[in-house]
Amino acid sequence: MKALVLDQNTSFGIKISEVQLAALKPHEVKVKLHAAALNRRDEWCRQGRYPNIKNGVVLGSDGAGVVEAIGEEVDKDWLGKEVIINSANYWGENQKVQSADFQILGMPANGTLAEYVQVDVSRLAIKPAHMSFEEAAALPLAGLTAYRALFYHGQVKAGQKVLVTGFGGGVAQFATQYAIIAGAEVYVNSSKDDKISKAVELGVKGGFNYKKEGWLDEAKGITGGFDLIIDSAMGPTLPDLIGLLIPGGKLVFYGATLGNPPMLDARRVFWNQLTIQGTTMGSDKDFRDMVDFVIKEKIKPVIDSVRPLERVLEAFELMSAGNQTGKIVVKIS
Repeated sequence: MKALVLDQNTSFGIKISEVQLAALKPHEVKVKLHAAALNRRDEWCRQGRYPNIKNGVVLGSDGAGVVEAIGEEVDKDWLGKEVIINSANYWGENQKVQSADFQILGMPANGTLAEYVQVDVSRLAIKPAHMSFEEAAALPLAGLTAYRALFYHGQVKAGQKVLVTGFGGGVAQFATQYAIIAGAEVYVNSSKDDKISKAVELGVKGGFNYKKEGWLDEAKGITGGFDLIIDSAMGPTLPDLIGLLIPGGKLVFYGATLGNPPMLDARRVFWNQLTIQGTTMGSDKDFRDMVDFVIKEKIKPVIDSVRPLERVLEAFELMSAGNQTGKIVVKIS
């Protein structure tokens, strides 16, 4: 089958190659993929910045398709089903935190940027009927990460003021939609005014361009501060975000694309009784709850663009530049 594999010996770090599938294990299924979606971790793997990467692994954590073959111990009812794939593997039994064996599909196990993927049947969920394959492929990783950040850790409530930073990325756009549906007063920030305009179309109260001087004062003046902030950047932005939280507020972060913070205003944190909470992906329960929520509310992801697998390198270039608004999807078949 054709697949996009990591190859650090090439100038771009990835290449389309022919890959041979292994024999199906008793509890596995073979899914013919119709669409897959990129995540930031795919780009980090390409750049060699992700831990324990190895050449030859098929990248991609998100996918939607049709079950074409099943292992001998899998219920035959799965054959022919339209499915999405939970890319969080081996979470374990503890809802609070993932196990030491936790992995994300697409490194070190072969992922979804391919014509087929083989996964344990427990990783499947029926594709939401209101979504196309391209839309459904955009849901799993980002939708799950946003759901856990906002509901499990953030404990968002109607009427709260919520700031979602870096609107444009997949997790941020899902967190924004979820928070609006939850009845929060939602604001976003971004480096680009057109991304803020898209967020306004979705129903946010307003947005702030963090490249513009004075955006922190503007945000504080308009909102009075936030009950909850969902962030993925950290780095030197942390002191600013802490300053935007009201007493008793919470900052939930699911990434650190700008690295570790240079300074923590510990006095402000303890005096204002603030919470800084890390999160990643989600448990199997989170995934089931997320899918049910998305189906009930008929949520659809924001799709930036769709390209065939043959043009996947263009998709990576777009992600690397950070110019996308929403998910970048690869059409497989």
